[in-house]
Amino acid sequence: MATTPASGGAGPASQPAWLAFADALIQQEALIARVGRGAPPRDFAGLYIGEEELDRLMAELPGMDGATPQEAGDLRQQFAPRIADHRKQLRESLEEPDDQFGVICWNAGMSAEEAEVFALLAAVELEPARQRLVAYVQDNVTLPRPTLATLRRWFPPDHPGHLAVSEGSSMRRACLVEVPDEGPWGARMVAVAAAVMWSLAGDPSPDPALPPGVDVFYDESAGHEGVGLLLVVGGDRASRLAMAARHAAGVAFLRSPFPAEEAQWAALVRQATVDGQTLVVEYDGDGSLPPEAAHWIERAGHVNWVLSSASEITVESLPRRPWREVRVDQGEAADADWQAALAMDRQGGHRLDREQLRLVAQAYPAAEGDLDAAVRRLAGGHLDRLARRIRPSRTWDDLVLLPDRLSQLEELTARYRYRDQVYEEWGFRAVPSAGLVALFAGPSGTGKTLSAEIIAGDLGLDVYKIDLSAVVSKYIGETEKNLERIFSAAGAVNLVLFFDEADSVFGKRSEVSDAHDRYANIEVSYLLQRMESYDGLIILATNFKKNIDEAFLRRIHVAVEFPIPEEDERRSIWELSFPESAPVGELDLDVLARQFKVSGGVIRNAALQAAFLAAEAGEEITMERVMLGLKREYQKLGRLMTEDEFGDYHGLVRP
Repeated sequence: MATTPASGGAGPASQPAWLAFADALIQQEALIARVGRGAPPRDFAGLYIGEEELDRLMAELPGMDGATPQEAGDLRQQFAPRIADHRKQLRESLEEPDDQFGVICWNAGMSAEEAEVFALLAAVELEPARQRLVAYVQDNVTLPRPTLATLRRWFPPDHPGHLAVSEGSSMRRACLVEVPDEGPWGARMVAVAAAVMWSLAGDPSPDPALPPGVDVFYDESAGHEGVGLLLVVGGDRASRLAMAARHAAGVAFLRSPFPAEEAQWAALVRQATVDGQTLVVEYDGDGSLPPEAAHWIERAGHVNWVLSSASEITVESLPRRPWREVRVDQGEAADADWQAALAMDRQGGHRLDREQLRLVAQAYPAAEGDLDAAVRRLAGGHLDRLARRIRPSRTWDDLVLLPDRLSQLEELTARYRYRDQVYEEWGFRAVPSAGLVALFAGPSGTGKTLSAEIIAGDLGLDVYKIDLSAVVSKYIGETEKNLERIFSAAGAVNLVLFFDEADSVFGKRSEVSDAHDRYANIEVSYLLQRMESYDGLIILATNFKKNIDEAFLRRIHVAVEFPIPEEDERRSIWELSFPESAPVGELDLDVLARQFKVSGGVIRNAALQAAFLAAEAGEEITMERVMLGLKREYQKLGRLMTEDEFGDYHGLVRP
């Protein structure tokens, strides 16, 4: 018994051309196998495909046209017109694809012959009945997918057949099919990747093997043309993406972090093929592209690639395919970017690039509409090991300074706030950068750290006080690495870098007498260069200005001296040191200001100590307790407690 193909061959109207072609081919081979093999009796039902099941499968499969078993001669000759008709319809459907199968074939750059093999493989994956028929033809229920030997046998001699899934084929380069590397070559089954089958089944979900952090963006402007590999260099991530959309071929872009393994590279290529996307891979390496990246870009020649990197990639490491390069020179967010992200005009106090603006827009709702808080949030988590964050909470009203020095600090704040207007709108040259470096010099406790906090708060920034014990290392090169982490993280957000006791890092270079001196001088030279290129605000605080290297002093934009406060200033500091809600008794602030020539830090500490003594006794803050607080401060400083200073209270504080 055999089956004669029915006349015609289009099949049901809903049957795609590629499925109809695959069904006709499977039916032909199943009937040929049946005639050639006969119908020997077999046991173990379910472990093989019997004659009755074969008839039922062929009758029920969508593309079989209800063919019935009949006597037949040369089945291959009888099937030839029907298969030729389905092959013609399949090839016509590929010329102007109107379904996902045709789109994938087009995107992968398949030939018509390769598409025929792909149609067979995908059809078998879709339907268990086809898998049973393939197992019947291959006479092995453990082989439900076509093997390499079957693909070679089912197609004409001049057809690629099994070569359509070889290592260099379109399907393999696009990672659409998988062929195992083990077992006898002829018995290796060919499988279509699961993500491809989900796409053919109508599911647009992304491939689960994609690298974490992948996303898709679009540029609907028409007329994109270009070579298959575009290098976008410089600027920030978001600006590079915008440049890629402007210059790369395509309108749909799949952006990905740099893949960590082969499976992720394969998934990227597969996804870009299935959806017809241009691949944008972000590379943050040292300038030389890893060989595996070059291999994948060369191999997947049908995909348009973009390599996005902050610095140039060495020419010798690039893939061997045509490429061109564009540079992002200015990534600062423009007014249009601010309107698109936050529906507001650009805020002059915040010099944000497009990537920073994107992150600020994410943090903005969580900051309850506080733009300054959203900007400050950018620094969170980047500098915590090497610096201590100071969240500004005090204002200009908390600072007591001579009017001239207070004006210097206000001018420093204005210089930072209006640098865009001066450098960009008015055309003054920012050489070597638009950054600002200030030096606060004076004894401990005179308000240097407080001033840095107030300035940052006025500008809507956070202060990061550099932890020198974590930065400076005895190991060669480690200090520079730590400093680079600080400047890189600070350059990515808006903040104030505060180097307290700066003379320990920015100290004078010495004559070279050994390797340690040489590397110490290298650290100072590195700091000098890095400080020049930093676009933000750096504040150096020192108790000994004379110890700062002259090369740094020449690059200071604003220098403010913080001397020990005079009597009037000390009285104001004493007054500010006691909150209105504190239980303060009779205090002679005039005596305290006149008699004790101390810094603001000593005054605040003494007032705080007096408050704790009063809290312990359950009484008010009195002059006696303030004197005891001053006693503890004098003991810390190693100062003598003279009768001239303490007067009537000398007996109270005398050892």
